[in-house]
Amino acid sequence: MKTELNKDIATALAALQGKQIEGVYLVACGGSLSIMHPGKYFLDRKSKSLSADVYNGDEFAARAPARLGVNSLVILCSQTGTTKETTRAAQFARSRGAITIGMTLDPHSPLGTSVDHVVGYQASYTTGVPIDAADSNYGVLYMLLAGLVRQIDHVDVIDSLLKSLSHLQPAIDKAHEKFAPLFAQYAPVLANKKAVYSLASGLDYGAAYSFSICVLMEMQRINSQAIHANEYFHGPFEVTDEKVGFVALLGLDETRHLEERAAAFAVRFASAENVLILDASTLDLAGIEEEFKSYLVPLVFFDTLWRFAYRVADLRGIPMLEGRRYMKKLSDY
Repeated sequence: MKTELNKDIATALAALQGKQIEGVYLVACGGSLSIMHPGKYFLDRKSKSLSADVYNGDEFAARAPARLGVNSLVILCSQTGTTKETTRAAQFARSRGAITIGMTLDPHSPLGTSVDHVVGYQASYTTGVPIDAADSNYGVLYMLLAGLVRQIDHVDVIDSLLKSLSHLQPAIDKAHEKFAPLFAQYAPVLANKKAVYSLASGLDYGAAYSFSICVLMEMQRINSQAIHANEYFHGPFEVTDEKVGFVALLGLDETRHLEERAAAFAVRFASAENVLILDASTLDLAGIEEEFKSYLVPLVFFDTLWRFAYRVADLRGIPMLEGRRYMKKLSDY
């Protein structure tokens, strides 16, 4: 059972002791950006002292928030640490006097050497090495933010979070079994769609965003968009018919009713056979503290959807990762 914060996190937090942090900027690109949305949700719900914003790497530097300065903490993430936009954002943040923490697999990468403090994490879907999901980017970000809230707000949820993270991997393993029949049913349907949209809100939106842009579009060249469950009704629902597919996430946070409404509309006008619904209320989350179930559900969605993507890839004949045409194969863009 995990009983203490990871060493990198503890070191970074110790360096923040006594600092007057007022704003937190969560900065990244692509899949790494997706984890920042639940990070903001975490701070919005747990901290009364810290404002939180999410930015794409290059836009962060281009927009240059006027409030960014010595009382700011900028948390950046890049899997390999080689994302140029994120590295530029780190360098910009430091030029404004902000404290920077970089999350990456490689502490010696450009991002790792451009920040004040480096926090490592693990990623099995990139390295192929099995991990404990508690040490994923999601888990590490939550631990970092929980430590920050303890220092700034004097609200301590770390023990509850660590206990919950210790039960996360079993919950994910059981979720794979739970969702397997659904994945077998919907993989042939969605693999043949020209467009597949994901629907989610709140804590789940990041997982939906990652699945749409980093899996369906990047890995399988399927037209997609992560549609916020409430924004769906302010324009996007006009695309809904039996020619398109949907992946609807129903989480456990305060916005679940938004997701339920969107999923119900999609089923009504696209038909149930075209809408894959992953409902967190059906999962076995034993051991996870009640206050953190909603926060860890996105990790379950992320991990299980990644395996679902391989089913789709096999049916489409486009290999995951290796089948990309531009990503990691071009450098002049």
